[in-house]
Amino acid sequence: MVSVLRAPTDRPSADGTSIVSRHRIGFLHSASPRAASPLTSGAESGPDSKASGSGAGAAGSVSSVARTSSPTPPGGPRAALRRRAAADHKESLRNARPSSTRAAGAGGSSGTMLKLYTDESPGLRVDPVVVLVLSLGFIFSVVGLHVIAKITRKFSSLTIQGPRPTKTAVMSETANFVAPLSQGFGYGIIVGLGFAFALVMVFITWALKRYQYEVQTSEMFSTAGRSVKSGLVAAAVVSSWTWAATLLQSSAVAYQYGISGPFFYASGACVQIILFATLAIELKRRAPNAHTFLEVIRARYGTAVHVVFIVFCLMTNILVTAMLLTGGSAVLTSLTGVNTVAACFLLPIGVVLYTLFGGIKATFITDYMHTVVIIVVIFIYAFSAYATNDTLGSPGRVYDALVAAADRHPVEGNAQGSYLTMRSKEGGIFWVINLVGNFGTVFLDNGYYNKAIAAHPVHAFPGYVIGGLCWFAIPWLCASTMGISALALEGTQRMSSEDVTAGLVLPFAAVKLLGYSGAVCTTLMIFMAVTSAFSAQLIAVSSILTYDIYQAYINPSAKGKRLVWVSHMSCIFWAIAMAGFATGLYYAGIGMGYLYLLMGVIISSAVFPGAMTLVWKGQNWVAAAASPILGLAVSLIAWLVTAKKESGVLTVTTTGANYPMLAGNVAALLSPIIFSPVLTYIFGPQNYDYESMRAIRKVDDTDVAAAAHVDIELIPGENSPATINAAKEQEEERKLNKAALYSRTLTIGMVLCFLLLWPIPMYGSSYVFSKKFFTGWVVVGIIWLFCTTVGVVIFPLYEGRESIIRTARLMALDAVGKKPRFEGQEQTSSGAATPMEKEGAKSDV
Repeated sequence: MVSVLRAPTDRPSADGTSIVSRHRIGFLHSASPRAASPLTSGAESGPDSKASGSGAGAAGSVSSVARTSSPTPPGGPRAALRRRAAADHKESLRNARPSSTRAAGAGGSSGTMLKLYTDESPGLRVDPVVVLVLSLGFIFSVVGLHVIAKITRKFSSLTIQGPRPTKTAVMSETANFVAPLSQGFGYGIIVGLGFAFALVMVFITWALKRYQYEVQTSEMFSTAGRSVKSGLVAAAVVSSWTWAATLLQSSAVAYQYGISGPFFYASGACVQIILFATLAIELKRRAPNAHTFLEVIRARYGTAVHVVFIVFCLMTNILVTAMLLTGGSAVLTSLTGVNTVAACFLLPIGVVLYTLFGGIKATFITDYMHTVVIIVVIFIYAFSAYATNDTLGSPGRVYDALVAAADRHPVEGNAQGSYLTMRSKEGGIFWVINLVGNFGTVFLDNGYYNKAIAAHPVHAFPGYVIGGLCWFAIPWLCASTMGISALALEGTQRMSSEDVTAGLVLPFAAVKLLGYSGAVCTTLMIFMAVTSAFSAQLIAVSSILTYDIYQAYINPSAKGKRLVWVSHMSCIFWAIAMAGFATGLYYAGIGMGYLYLLMGVIISSAVFPGAMTLVWKGQNWVAAAASPILGLAVSLIAWLVTAKKESGVLTVTTTGANYPMLAGNVAALLSPIIFSPVLTYIFGPQNYDYESMRAIRKVDDTDVAAAAHVDIELIPGENSPATINAAKEQEEERKLNKAALYSRTLTIGMVLCFLLLWPIPMYGSSYVFSKKFFTGWVVVGIIWLFCTTVGVVIFPLYEGRESIIRTARLMALDAVGKKPRFEGQEQTSSGAATPMEKEGAKSDV
């Protein structure tokens, strides 16, 4: 016999198709012929068991009567009952087939029969493309895991102290890096792990769709329903800001300038995230329904300024993505021997797959997983260098090794030529370049605005503040461990400048510290850093191409399904284009370090006018359009003229020197501070009221919801005007205004600490660290990383505990064939979702 579960909440849509909420599952039977069977009891009465006099119900009744009036077949009454039960079962299955054109009965709850997991239901659909992708992903994942397992077995006898003496896994006498791992391992990591993450993301996307009402509408793809909490925002910010350059370039400057390098890198790049928290609050206040920062630009200034900022934002994404692929491919080549061009093209594949399936929610979830791996690997490095390694093994030994290194090759421009001082001339120059350049990569990267838009209004500010503070520990401790370990462990042959610029300091130190285990850890960590940041770039670019180009100028009437398609195609196009561009940079001899210093020269001139769009009502469209262009011209002139004056010739080497990069970066950031006010007062202040920003509306995703057979009002972030609570909006507005006031005070205070109160006294005093001070410095870094673990690993789980528990409970009920039911769920006679039901579905996303 077939067990039945009633779902009176099913209701028809406008076109007659059945729209089913995600929790309404099971077989629905109406006018079942079993009511007339001798095996059924008379207690099975009710609206669904009454014959309607027509259709399947009437047919079932006639069939039942015919069976009961026929002579008893051979075999006795028991056999007759068994055969009759089998016939009833077969007929009930036949009558349970859904019909998309069948009208609902009275009250919208009777006369409708649905079968789970059919094309008309919201369950799993059989899509040939999805099956093909999953099959290929499974094959590649199996191959990749097989390679990893084989390599692991091969080196299982290795100890953590170093490689086997028969293998050349570190620098040779000519200081050339020899790949310690096989090409098979490298390709297994790149392809196998990429597809493994794609499979995990497919499952998570399905689970969120089934149990959390999340359908990949255009809003959900780009904004995650505007409901992400602060813990997950912080984890995503940390992961997105942890580029390959974060780990590689910070270690390189530690190797070049000593203990000042890690701090100058970390402080010069975390203040932008903290300051951006204020801008995130203003964005949520001024344009609560925006999809990109560029929509805000267009709403305020019009087409001309919009086009200017599209160019600058896309240049930002080009530079960041190029850095990710060039740095990541260089490290993977050095560690595994994989072809650099192949790595440039293979790295984006898995990222594109899981981003297509999950949208920005996929980047949040995978960012969290990537962050966990990176933090664990940094802990392994730190405890190896400062606790367990045979050669080093304690802060005191590392200190002694740094003193000896300074005696062999003192640092020009450092106090007493020491690696153990914050007084570093070249380090200070790098600090300014780093500080200026990273303003552009945060304030002009649409990915950070995407995360601010995706955050719940009251969670945007704490998410970015927590993320900025937690991120500081990653480059600080990683570089203070790996860059310093490279100095302490190298012999008389130093690393070449080409290897340092390419970011090979970290892998060199990892192999010296941990042998093959270090190479494996570094490969995993760099893979995680590259793919997590690359996914954020995909969402950023797809949002620009979809909303600011396609919908703005090509098809203004496009609805959700078309916009989702454009977003998907944009991701694929960008991945292919940037893989080709990174390959061109490789053949041109331009590496990650050069791009890292150059980015501020190219993009930072748009930082000030872009930020003033949200915080200064006086800036007019002329100032907003002309300031970035004039600033770019000034920065290019300052950069190239300084390089020509310093060296007499313009080459990649001379233009990449510190002084030309310093001149270009500073000119780019500061010149618009002069241009914008001057142009504003020449052509007249705008006195903007921000109403056109508030007029930005969400996309109509009803077509996507209807195709998925889900009520549009149950999808997070997809409220209709009738369901918008005015009182709730006013409460959120009050909280945002309060957060805006706090953010200005808090961010300014923290910026002063990181840029003035902490570094300047140590720089000005030319203090050289004592052994005890260096030990305390290291201990503080390790404690800070533990705090980072609490902030971006444990806190997101705590915040999402209710949603995680509920999803796990619903999955368990689903697995045993029971009907999941939400606490506090109400049913209405019409079958429509009630306000309590909708609120419960969205409350803990």
